Amino acid sequence: MSVTVESNPRQMQRKASSPKTKAERDVLAVTPSTNLTLNLILGFFSILTLIPFYVIFISSITSEASLAANGYRLWPEAFSGMAYRFLFSQGSIVMTAYKNTIISTVAGTALSVVMVGLYAYPLSRDNFKFGSFFTFFAFFTMLFSGGLVSYYMVTRQVLLLQNSLWALFLPSAFSPFWVIVMRTFYKMNVPSEIIEAARIDGAGEWRTFLQIVVPLSVPGLATVALFSAIGIWNNFFNCLLLVDDAQYYSLQFTIYTTLNNIRFLLENADKMQGLVNVSELPSQTFRMAMAVVTIGPIILAYPFFQRYFIKGLTVGAIKG
Repeated sequence: MSVTVESNPRQMQRKASSPKTKAERDVLAVTPSTNLTLNLILGFFSILTLIPFYVIFISSITSEASLAANGYRLWPEAFSGMAYRFLFSQGSIVMTAYKNTIISTVAGTALSVVMVGLYAYPLSRDNFKFGSFFTFFAFFTMLFSGGLVSYYMVTRQVLLLQNSLWALFLPSAFSPFWVIVMRTFYKMNVPSEIIEAARIDGAGEWRTFLQIVVPLSVPGLATVALFSAIGIWNNFFNCLLLVDDAQYYSLQFTIYTTLNNIRFLLENADKMQGLVNVSELPSQTFRMAMAVVTIGPIILAYPFFQRYFIKGLTVGAIKG
């Protein structure tokens, strides 16, 4: 009985690397035309997701009469910038509100990331003997609240936050939910061995946290920053409750009050004949313009944080 031994190493490598199963051969048999088809399908569905935003923008530059007569269309019969002129014709109120909202969002997001990151880090370490107490302290506030009256009295009479930019973001700058999330993130993605090695090398707690823990936790902190920014940007309850001076109004509250004023004028048009031309007031188009103005900066923020989300998928993966 003779045994044939393959003497050519290239042929042996070719046979070893050749697909063994039908599934592997089907995967390798994907042609450029198949890739083009898949890309076209994904591109088509991506365009479908953009259609609602397109309709909102087109509706915001459509005349009110055309929108009322023909409804929402991909291309309007009559263009009009009345909604944007009405939105920004309130002197400097809207621009001031825009400035207040941007400042409060940036400051509140930075403060939220710092406080949540610093609070959650000790809770993730097993050698912190008060970890259970402070974890329960944060979790308890998620289950029970002091109520609106106590919230109003503390913020206005104790903290004195009324009629200031602090009122727009400071009450919303800390979230116990994100503390629990970041505590779990630290435990899953920051090995204790790395921290112990840093301590052996002589690094203190602050140096270990800033130079080792923070770089490994950028995806989690970026997630906290994004959702904190969205929450503060869209928040108008703090302004409604704590702000009486128009120079500290947020963008959401300014547009909310303007929309209520338009609704009041439209509902009482028969009693205001000769005082105001109600027919020229935008209603539906103003709502669309309001959506465009408020959602724009948040949409632009997503691409900046997207790479950190993608990076977060690979944290802790085995790398060769």
